[in-house]
Amino acid sequence: MRLRFTTGSPFARVVRIVLSEKDIAYEKTEEITTTAAAERSRDAPTLQVPALSDGETSLWDSLVIIEYLMTRYPDNKAPAGSMPFASELLRGGREIEDRLQLATLQTLGTSTATISQLKWSGVGLDNDFAAKNKERIGYLLDWFETQLISTEEGFVPGVVSVQDICLAAWLMFIDNRPLGMDWQADRRPKIRSLVGRLSNRPSFTENPIWWWEPGVIGYSEDGTPQYA
Repeated sequence: MRLRFTTGSPFARVVRIVLSEKDIAYEKTEEITTTAAAERSRDAPTLQVPALSDGETSLWDSLVIIEYLMTRYPDNKAPAGSMPFASELLRGGREIEDRLQLATLQTLGTSTATISQLKWSGVGLDNDFAAKNKERIGYLLDWFETQLISTEEGFVPGVVSVQDICLAAWLMFIDNRPLGMDWQADRRPKIRSLVGRLSNRPSFTENPIWWWEPGVIGYSEDGTPQYA
């Protein structure tokens, strides 16, 4: 199994966290910057990462990859003293609800990534399109707060779900990337608790947050970007 990803991709980080939760060994094809389109197209016609190769199977799009991993590799490792990782992506009888949560989390990811990419291009939050994405994120987070069970549990009772991982990873991305955004954790106690719990989970610490923007050529041991 091989995963192609860029160092700063939050979509790829979610896949890497799931791979860690399931204790699946894989080869890393890691890039600091985006490669030429012709090379990237060999893994994904979308020219996007992450892209997964597993034998004769080639996949792209983070949720498609995660669904494949959850169904093809059903076993999970169980961190001592930790809440177990979910054994399924979609619960029987609640498939529509779970799909809606996952699709809405992808919207959160896309809106956040759009703001990040605009910032690389020199476009700030005063731009109408960037501001609309920021406004959307606020409404999304208000909805996610209603979807979480409590300050002790996430989207699904008794387990850490893919939804939990997606939400926490995206908010850690916002916190650690210089976007000038504040997701107002004090207003959202269930989300704040989720992010705090998962930030120390082994699968998250094994796959730390890096960020990339033009001029970054590497990272120090603590993750601080180094510039040309």
